Amino acid sequence: MPGLILAAPQSGAGKTTLTLALLRLLARQGHDVRGAKSGPDYIDPRFHEAACGRDCPNLDAWAMTPARIRALAAGPGTLIVEGAMGLFDGAPPDGRGSVAELARILGLPVVLVVDAARMAQSVAPLVAGFAAHDPEVRLAGVILNRVGSARHAAMLRRALGPLGLPVVAALPRQAGLALPSRHLGLVQAGERADLDAFLDRAAEALAAGVPGEEPTDLSALLELAAPLPAPKHAPRIAPPGQRIAVARDRAFAFAYPHLLADWRAAGAEILPFSPLADEPVPDADFLYLPGGYPELHAGRIAAAGRFLTTLRTHAATRPVHGECGGYMVLGETLTDADGTRHAMAGLLALETSFAERRLHLGYRTVRADEGPLAGRWRAHEFHYATTLRAEGEPLFQATDAEGARLPPMGLRRGPVSGSFAHIIDRA
Repeated sequence: MPGLILAAPQSGAGKTTLTLALLRLLARQGHDVRGAKSGPDYIDPRFHEAACGRDCPNLDAWAMTPARIRALAAGPGTLIVEGAMGLFDGAPPDGRGSVAELARILGLPVVLVVDAARMAQSVAPLVAGFAAHDPEVRLAGVILNRVGSARHAAMLRRALGPLGLPVVAALPRQAGLALPSRHLGLVQAGERADLDAFLDRAAEALAAGVPGEEPTDLSALLELAAPLPAPKHAPRIAPPGQRIAVARDRAFAFAYPHLLADWRAAGAEILPFSPLADEPVPDADFLYLPGGYPELHAGRIAAAGRFLTTLRTHAATRPVHGECGGYMVLGETLTDADGTRHAMAGLLALETSFAERRLHLGYRTVRADEGPLAGRWRAHEFHYATTLRAEGEPLFQATDAEGARLPPMGLRRGPVSGSFAHIIDRA
């Protein structure tokens, strides 16, 4: 079970496209390969799964214990981990949760993806600095991205030669390989009808390399992979019911697979349904409305009579919890980016709006004193919604990544609860 990590000096270096190209190319060549994503990310893992046909876990060095990370990383085949942000970038004040910390936990080598579009000989001190910065983080190779020509590639390779780090691939600038994005990241994998064609183009670009150079030989990259550590027992998250209804469609797509897997492993039955298709809430002990993009589908949700009626019926006697987008749907109104106000379920005294966006971002430690989510949790918050009104009993006490106290998060009314916090693991 070997693995390696693709990281970069900064965001925007092209890690996601390159990871997808690598996963698709290796899968096409018959290699047993799978992906993983560093940090709290709902979108990239689904692209990984489309690229190679294997499940992709999140590996979060801030929110998860080392035992949990090693257990999720374990499995057959070669693991390719896509880093987030820059290699040493993490939560304040000291970078906890960075890709570098994940590399230490898993003992995996790092291949540095360098955006070389506006760089020549300066690539050497950049890479040398990253290689020397932390002796516990082993930089094993370099991938050059957005290279202008074979002559440009030769200059970069010559500059890097004295460092003794192999350049395992070089990719040319190619405008057609940009992934579209929206305010919280990439457009979801399921929203791209041309996804397979895009992944094939990315794989072919990686295989061809820079025009005028030899085609890419992935054997040099695979030889850098190192064995993963043996997994140890990691405590699972207990399910909040025996039968759990889970909203799942383009408006409610942000449910962590490891959370659902824990519930299944404990014997719970997961019952997916689609509010956007106006499917009724299944008969269940617990209803979970994950996050997603309800603001893009607010009109359809407001018009989904069967869904809303059965949601209210369920909530009259049995628990329901909403995270972020699901939380907003449990409220009274949701105003979309055009300023149109849509009626929601009305189960919480909450009004939210995207007419004036404001970023809320960061790791959270939250605590509930009662209910299905009682206890302390590691979580993250990432949204642009503005809360116009929130009245009632708070759900969570909360602190940020540095331990500073935050205002109480979320609301609770009888068996109904919700907040903007996405639960990752027990604290």
